Amino acid sequence: MTYEYCPKCGLKLVPELCGDEGEVPFCENCKRPFFPSFSTCVICLCLSEDGKEIALIRQSYGHGNFVNVAGYIKPWDSAEDTVRREIGEEIGLEVLSLDYINSYPYEQRDNLMLGFACRLKKGEFRLSSEVAEAKWFSLEEAVNTLREGSIAQRLLKEYMA
Repeated sequence: MTYEYCPKCGLKLVPELCGDEGEVPFCENCKRPFFPSFSTCVICLCLSEDGKEIALIRQSYGHGNFVNVAGYIKPWDSAEDTVRREIGEEIGLEVLSLDYINSYPYEQRDNLMLGFACRLKKGEFRLSSEVAEAKWFSLEEAVNTLREGSIAQRLLKEYMA
């Protein structure tokens, strides 16, 4: 999101040179720049303890494709806390370990997605109302199930490389 008005005082922002960043919207009243903002979220490879399977979900809204568990980072939460919370909320499984893989800009929604590989204690899925279905796939099946070129598929391919 690009700011046109100051979110603090409401004054119309003016372009001002800001070091190496070039021109940035600036509030002459608050004396501060407002860089374009985006939402940060996590996207999770939900792996079985042995790493041979991955849990994918089909959301109760959307296009009906299988996807990875994902969610927005709430203010003052760490990315790691968000991973644990989202996996617990959406599929009801415990995260045993997690490793950061990569970040992925998602321009359609002004998001930056932080990708994690997570080992889960395998058990019965407890689905939230956001999730219509959860299913375990082999890694190879999952690559072919995820939408071609999607961030979810890219994350899985990077993990498998």
